[in-house]
Amino acid sequence: MGSLVRRGADILFSTDPMLRVRSSMAMLAVWLMVCSSGVMLWLAHAGYASVAAMTWWALVATGGLVVMAALVRLDLTATWRDPALTFPQILWAVTSSAVAYVLIGEVKGVIHGLLALTLLFAALNLKAKQIVAVSLYALGAFSFAVLFSIHLGRDSAPEIAYATVLLIMLLGCMLLSLQLYQLRVRLRRQRQELVLALAENRELASRDPLTGVLNRRHMLELMHLEQRRCLRGQRTMLLAQMDIDHFKQINDTHGHGVGDLALMTFTQVVRENIRSSDVLARWGGEEFVLLLSDTHLDGALLTLERVRAAVEAAEVEGGPPGLRMTVSMGLAEHQPGEAVELTLDRADKALYAAKHAGRNRVALGEGMLPPPATPAASGQDAARVPDEVLEDM
Repeated sequence: MGSLVRRGADILFSTDPMLRVRSSMAMLAVWLMVCSSGVMLWLAHAGYASVAAMTWWALVATGGLVVMAALVRLDLTATWRDPALTFPQILWAVTSSAVAYVLIGEVKGVIHGLLALTLLFAALNLKAKQIVAVSLYALGAFSFAVLFSIHLGRDSAPEIAYATVLLIMLLGCMLLSLQLYQLRVRLRRQRQELVLALAENRELASRDPLTGVLNRRHMLELMHLEQRRCLRGQRTMLLAQMDIDHFKQINDTHGHGVGDLALMTFTQVVRENIRSSDVLARWGGEEFVLLLSDTHLDGALLTLERVRAAVEAAEVEGGPPGLRMTVSMGLAEHQPGEAVELTLDRADKALYAAKHAGRNRVALGEGMLPPPATPAASGQDAARVPDEVLEDM
């Protein structure tokens, strides 16, 4: 039963989210007019108005809204300025109310409720200028209806009283609608600001504030995601531990401000020399981790050698003239089924091996053999971690 209701709602209102909202609002207007027409026809059958005239009124008033609702549901108004046709629907409802005011005779007080409902619909959906326009149009339409009623020979005193009440109601509704519109605008602005603030907080929570690369926590989450993909045989993953050589000397000699400049220069150089699919994260202090996915050992070594040479050639931007850096790197390939922490540990041991071998080079993790014709690092081959170095760690 529930599925049938959902299927019927999808047919009636569409499955497209935006079109569904527009269609439901247009059909709500039709339903309200049908209910109002039912009340007016009941009053006509009770002898307060001509049944024939009121029947024609109900058909025309409801039919106009049905046509507009059909245009909206068929998405023929998608490129129009008002794709939901809210403004025309409200003007049509006001016009219909004014005509009903003339037709209904003695019980025209019910029209106040119909008009109030229409103005409430306007307050919830229209902009400020449109609210004022609807209010002025309603004032004009009902002024004409009152004058026409007097012209038909009806007692002018009750008509003037009705007109006065309508004037007060229209002015009050217009002022309240404008206040409600201002509240809607303020809430929309606050919601947008909240969305931006949440997005900014998420960004700050996932990135290192100094360098702008991912922080350790977010990188670990990404590594575990890649680990699951590797387990399904969908991807490969290599991790490189990277450490700026003698970074403490830069801080001690030139100060922490220059050290920060060196870190920012380093991250900029690395990001310029890796693929868009590779991910760099600051692991702590001057240590970084680079995640290389969907690549093999030879491609990873080419990337790391390019990074090593670029860092060696780069001058610290904004720092003392001639200040340069070098970087040592340890590379390990993740094996499907092993913990990410084990891969990181092998990359870390390879990093220490690179430093032990003289720094400014790339070392391979335990069990990894460099492919033939691997690019040289500072004139020397990228090395596997010596077993004796691993034993010393």
